[in-house]
Amino acid sequence: MTSQLVIDTHHHLWTADYPWLASDPKLAPIRRDYDVDDLRANMEAAGIDRTVLVEAARCHPSETVEFLHLAGSVREIAGVVGFVDLTSPFLDATIGGYLDHPHARYLVGLRDQVQGRTDPDFLARPDVIAALDRVSQSVRAFDLVVRPDQLRAAARAAAAVPDLTFVLDHLGKPQVRDGDAGLKAWRELVTPLAKRPNVTAKLSGLVTEADWERWEPANLRPFVDAALELFGPDRLMFGSDWPVCELAATYTQVKDALTEVLGSEDLGIFSRNAINTYHLGAS
Repeated sequence: MTSQLVIDTHHHLWTADYPWLASDPKLAPIRRDYDVDDLRANMEAAGIDRTVLVEAARCHPSETVEFLHLAGSVREIAGVVGFVDLTSPFLDATIGGYLDHPHARYLVGLRDQVQGRTDPDFLARPDVIAALDRVSQSVRAFDLVVRPDQLRAAARAAAAVPDLTFVLDHLGKPQVRDGDAGLKAWRELVTPLAKRPNVTAKLSGLVTEADWERWEPANLRPFVDAALELFGPDRLMFGSDWPVCELAATYTQVKDALTEVLGSEDLGIFSRNAINTYHLGAS
């Protein structure tokens, strides 16, 4: 895959009946079906060439199977991050089923909905470390969708499984709306994780951690600048987090805001790092 392509490393597709969409009245604006036609229209408007489709919290392997089918027929989808439950006794069978899929080559990573686990130390549990080690034998990357209070345990997991690339979604969800206080709290928690060489982070999901009604690119800048300092430009990737981002911004506004903050459409952050991290093939 050419590094000149602009790649969105984090978006979803879902139907209006996903249970979590009914869990909060504030999610009503995105409680509808989002399909490939919607994706293509938004990609064209934002100038995106390829994407990575990420599991959307249906929390069942059937979703990943559907997404692999899509990747096999939708040229724009370069890879899929599928769902796993790290505590499931069927973990190996689930991963094996994905690897037996006719479009298994599109499985570029896996993700557990860790943010929904109440235990802040979940990722540091011995049984979870063992599960992550098994994951590392099948895929190269594991996406971390975590709360800030889970970042320290994530650093311990990354240290314990050095052969697995950990991808921090949404920079670990810093409280952008809290300004300097949010930056200070997040920076302290994310620094140990950023020190691990097998961790890459996504510049994604920041607009929905900001004030949905009044955010502007300047609100994101301190967090992006800190991420550049902590991770370096070679371990950061662009992600839209569409359609979740529509709670605060359009797909195009998200991409334009990051381009403005970075000062350019950096080919590492918008392309090359995604190819290297997820081992995206030619398509």
